[in-house]
Amino acid sequence: MKIFVAGLPYDLDDAELMEIFEKFGTTVSAKVAMDRETGKSKGFGFVEMTDRVEALDAIESLNDMSLGKKPLVVKEAEERAPTGGSGGFRNGNSGGGFNRGGGTRNDGDRGGFNRR
Repeated sequence: MKIFVAGLPYDLDDAELMEIFEKFGTTVSAKVAMDRETGKSKGFGFVEMTDRVEALDAIESLNDMSLGKKPLVVKEAEERAPTGGSGGFRNGNSGGGFNRGGGTRNDGDRGGFNRR
């Protein structure tokens, strides 16, 4: 079961997060989300536990517990909807930008702000 954990202290690392959840049962992974640009914690993370009952016990025990200045939010992680990458309309000559009219350009490109 995958668990979402928010309200983490910014100095908490993956190993410390793992240690917290291992007290409740077998923990497969623990990952603190890091900002790509700064390399600093975003204050939330994800934990994966093998046993659902143990995971639910961890959620119940740790939710609203304070590790730092704010209480933790611990709940079952929601599945992310698959992202289609480009949204499905960026490739080819499907339009783009703010051009909503019927284009008359010979090359078939309807992108940008031009309205011809």
